[in-house]
Amino acid sequence: MAHALNIVWNPSEGIDLGFFVIRFYSLMFVIAFGLGWYIMKNIFERENESVEKLDTLFIWTVLATLIGARLGHVLFYDWEYYRNHLLEIFLPFRFSPNFEFTGFQGLASHGAAISIIITMYYYSKKILKRPQMWILDRIVIPVSSGAIFVRLGNFFNSEIVGKETDSDFGIKFVRDYFTPNDAVNATKIANPKEAYHAIATDPKFSELLQQVPVKHPAQLYEAVCYIFVFALLFFLYWKTNAREKSGYLFGLFLVLLWSIRFIVEYVKESQGGFESALGLFSTGQWLSIPFILVGLYFVFTSEKPVKI
Repeated sequence: MAHALNIVWNPSEGIDLGFFVIRFYSLMFVIAFGLGWYIMKNIFERENESVEKLDTLFIWTVLATLIGARLGHVLFYDWEYYRNHLLEIFLPFRFSPNFEFTGFQGLASHGAAISIIITMYYYSKKILKRPQMWILDRIVIPVSSGAIFVRLGNFFNSEIVGKETDSDFGIKFVRDYFTPNDAVNATKIANPKEAYHAIATDPKFSELLQQVPVKHPAQLYEAVCYIFVFALLFFLYWKTNAREKSGYLFGLFLVLLWSIRFIVEYVKESQGGFESALGLFSTGQWLSIPFILVGLYFVFTSEKPVKI
């Protein structure tokens, strides 16, 4: 079947400044946190809350996101490996079979969500001096915007790709199909970046490009859906009295975001984890269900206005 879009996805790693490369994935995280800080600044000002407390919130949220996401990946998706390589959990190196700089490969949004919720408990008690639900109802707005950019970062990295498809929206993820070594060996071009580029654009390597399957851009599906989640939460906070219902915005966020995650998982490639043991759903879907149920609880028990 012919694919109307037939997009070949082989982006550069980032913006090359000559002396330094700003990786797109890292850039998306910077944008996510920067936009989040700006949104919360406006919320704090509206609520007559000291903006000085925002710096602590920012630092704690960044740490909670990164540490929680890392631990979530380790515990939920790849514990069989990391239990025998404990140092690699927080070090960006692989020690066997050879020493290698790998960066932090693997961040799980479920782990980040749990970590942020726990962190907000301590922040509300120690710094903010308000009910935990007050900050949770508000921080979900920047968190939902941040989720958009995280998924865009995954798209630039050609990771968390979807299953093979005949859809007109399918994309050929060159870097997902060929490892750097595979690309070099197949093209006989020593530089992996140049090898990937040759596969994607040089007619001489058209047979290699034909090997790359067309897959769902699952990252973009999620990113687009998260735009609507953010827009809805933003509107409800600024234009309605929803912010006065303790737990409502937090609960709605959990229901919407994790329902989207649950649905998109149907077109994602398996990320591993414990799904083979439980069956029926993927690991991501099993982990999303508790969040959805908790969210429904808060949505339906949030009629009482916040007392400040």
